[in-house]
Amino acid sequence: MSTGTSTGGGADDDGTYCVPAGPGAPAAPPGPGGAAGGPPYAECVLCREPTEYPESTPGATLCPVCAWQEAGRSACSG
Repeated sequence: MSTGTSTGGGADDDGTYCVPAGPGAPAAPPGPGGAAGGPPYAECVLCREPTEYPESTPGATLCPVCAWQEAGRSACSG
């Protein structure tokens, strides 16, 4: 009889979820401003984080987080 709690040893557990990074682990992707190999990205006009858009994009560019928050504000403004 099952109690509805999981001990983490189920059939779907392949043992790789919490494996620490080691010499054979894949490298983490470069962060913002790193050598990402793309065009220079525009800054968000609200939080100054890098956006998905190149610097040549006209208008006010927003990062995904600020764009989502702005959409929520405008949708609930009545």
